[in-house]
Amino acid sequence: MEGVTTIRVLVTINHPAHVHFFKHFIWEMEQRGHEIRVAAMRKDVALNLLQSYGIDYTLLPVRQKNGFDVITEQLKYDYHLYAIAQDFKPHIVTGIGGVAPAHISRVTDAKSIVFTDTEHAVLSNSITFPFADIICTPSCYRDDVGKKQIRYNGYHELAYLHPRYFQPDPGILHEIGLDEQDDFFVMRFISWNAVHDRGQHGIENRMELINILKDYGQVFITSESKLPNAFNKYMISVPPEKMHDLMYYAKMYIGEGSTMASESAILGTHALLITTLSYGYTSEEEKQYDLVYNFFNYNNIQERATQKAIELLENKNLKREGKRKREQLLKDKIDVTQFMIDLFEQCG
Repeated sequence: MEGVTTIRVLVTINHPAHVHFFKHFIWEMEQRGHEIRVAAMRKDVALNLLQSYGIDYTLLPVRQKNGFDVITEQLKYDYHLYAIAQDFKPHIVTGIGGVAPAHISRVTDAKSIVFTDTEHAVLSNSITFPFADIICTPSCYRDDVGKKQIRYNGYHELAYLHPRYFQPDPGILHEIGLDEQDDFFVMRFISWNAVHDRGQHGIENRMELINILKDYGQVFITSESKLPNAFNKYMISVPPEKMHDLMYYAKMYIGEGSTMASESAILGTHALLITTLSYGYTSEEEKQYDLVYNFFNYNNIQERATQKAIELLENKNLKREGKRKREQLLKDKIDVTQFMIDLFEQCG
């Protein structure tokens, strides 16, 4: 773009949600004449998403680990990212969580801009924040991390689900034999093996909850880890890049994944988040917009969540009310991708 200096940005991808978060930023920055290099690790369907969106990447040969192995894997990650940076010579290194980008910025000429919305990621935050140049958090982030912090009035998920970038395609319903009048639910089970998830858990009796929900509509499951064969008939078969279209038309989201709960809220689909963890952004989406219901840190969380689900499902106007609440959320919040572009061009 005329008058804007070309910026080289190295983007790290460690999770499918990171692909969504950065994809429009990558495309728009490239359209504005900037150079982007993507370094990605193999996690769930992250590589499939990059390929489906036509985003070139360099594979980082590291794996997510627990215990002492996580230290070795982090050192490997830093080493491989440093090698890429030595070749690419970025002005800015970025990522969600941003451990390696922050470290690389200390041993290269690059600045690090990291994004986080997860207060309980205590370990990774503690080895990231001291080294990062800029730490971007949603305005609802509960922690004050000092003068490096920039708060923005949005959520990560608005970087790709803002109406500027996302319009639901009902074609996904026809692909699975449904239409817009059909009631169905999306459920998400996570693996609980990330470092910040250690000792945590979610839905205790998954099949019991499914058996209750299926009386109200069709159940579709997505899971980070392999489930017993009894769950096979509920497993979702749509391409991962079409998941948000499906979620938009769902009657409700029920799951252990906070990202999908927030996505649901932004799409105007009510969400039940069942976990032992608490997040600033899903708490705001409950208190301010009544779109997410958080169940954590007390006894009988599944029983209480089930009662809430049944209460909501008795509301015949649930879908319509969700879309109305969505309009207020979108009116209040910013275009996060545009915020990112403005920030990077200012800092580059």
